[in-house]
Amino acid sequence: MKKQLKSTNEIEIKNEFASVICKRVHTRNGMRLEISSPRLGFSIQLDALALESLTWQDMETFSKFLETPFGTEEDDV
Repeated sequence: MKKQLKSTNEIEIKNEFASVICKRVHTRNGMRLEISSPRLGFSIQLDALALESLTWQDMETFSKFLETPFGTEEDDV
């Protein structure tokens, strides 16, 4: 049975490695796209400029994100 999403504003994107839910949210600072990882408990809200800046990146940038997906050990200090 397929999991029912909470609203029509939500879409779920997943593969064998990850699953995220994306939804449009309204904040006092305007509309954002909220991307959340239910399995890991992380989420982020991105505005239009942050989303557009993703289009400026090449795939190497995203590969670097995956080298330390939860930040470096120095970030824990």
